[in-house]
Amino acid sequence: MKIGVISTVGVPACYGGYETLVENLLTYCQHSDVNYQVYCSSVAYSKKRKEYKNAQLKYFPFKANGPIGILYDSCSLFHAYFTCDVIMSLGTVGCFWLPLFKLFSSKKVIVNLDGLDDKREKWNRLARFVIRNARNIAAKKADVIIADNFVIQKYIKDKYHRDSVLIEYGGDNAYTYYDENQLSKYGLKRNEYAFKVARIEPENKIDVILEAFSKMPLQKLVLVGNWNKNLYGRNTRKYYEKFSNLILLDPIYNSQEINLLRSNCNIYIHGHSAGGTNPSLVEAMYLGLPIIASNVPYNRATTEDKALYFNDSKDLCNIVLSLSHIQKKEIASCMKNIAERRYLWKIIADKYEQLYH
Repeated sequence: MKIGVISTVGVPACYGGYETLVENLLTYCQHSDVNYQVYCSSVAYSKKRKEYKNAQLKYFPFKANGPIGILYDSCSLFHAYFTCDVIMSLGTVGCFWLPLFKLFSSKKVIVNLDGLDDKREKWNRLARFVIRNARNIAAKKADVIIADNFVIQKYIKDKYHRDSVLIEYGGDNAYTYYDENQLSKYGLKRNEYAFKVARIEPENKIDVILEAFSKMPLQKLVLVGNWNKNLYGRNTRKYYEKFSNLILLDPIYNSQEINLLRSNCNIYIHGHSAGGTNPSLVEAMYLGLPIIASNVPYNRATTEDKALYFNDSKDLCNIVLSLSHIQKKEIASCMKNIAERRYLWKIIADKYEQLYH
């Protein structure tokens, strides 16, 4: 059984959550009759492999994101129509073709609806219109819908009157790593700083978090993100880099380095307020970190209401300054237990493979 995976940048994973998902689906593939064919953006890879972790790789010369992503996903969908038994779309932008596709094909189409992307502040009206309509088509025409969060699952049931399959993300690709010399290069010591990694976008509460820590000069914060991607990021960095307790780092793609920084912090700050289950959150949970998260239903569902939650910068200040060592240990233990019960890639991969059959 060949599974065509479309609507991601590709593998080896070099971009975000969906790519990490595919990477781990390949790693933890458990059924011998499941064979993956993964579609990749040749723009993102200088080296173009034909195979990776027993999966066949197919390339199209378009970016996977932005407006051109519609063309990339469309080409992938139609190629998979002729070469695959099951088509899995991790995202909905290419789903405009599904009504036509289903007229001529009885092949199973599985779509992960992701979060409610049209709610993200970074999109303009046209982008939100496209995203919203693509999701509507996917929700109506896909054979199987995957929701990555209970709140998304409930939304699908309420809006589209359809059942969906809840499959979240794994976090056990994160690992603990300590090197005193390497950590000291950043001017850091173990358990003496807060940490966050995220795309620098308004819905990730970047400015709220930085405002809070700028008012707590004795509390050090390390924030890793793509500051130069947009005007919001550049302006935010320019304003807050003057605060000596704020360490604002460019994206880090080396797994050892990112795990060094996040596994040795004393608090993990999760500001994401849009989407569903965020990979960075379940990774922090697996590391057993005390978590303070943005107070939205998605984060509460992911953490089973056992983390701490903030609404604004004042909230965040109060929580950080009042948090005791014992509270941190209790929250960290809860997060680790939840992650080991729900967010292991072996569990996630098996759930996907059950859908194919």
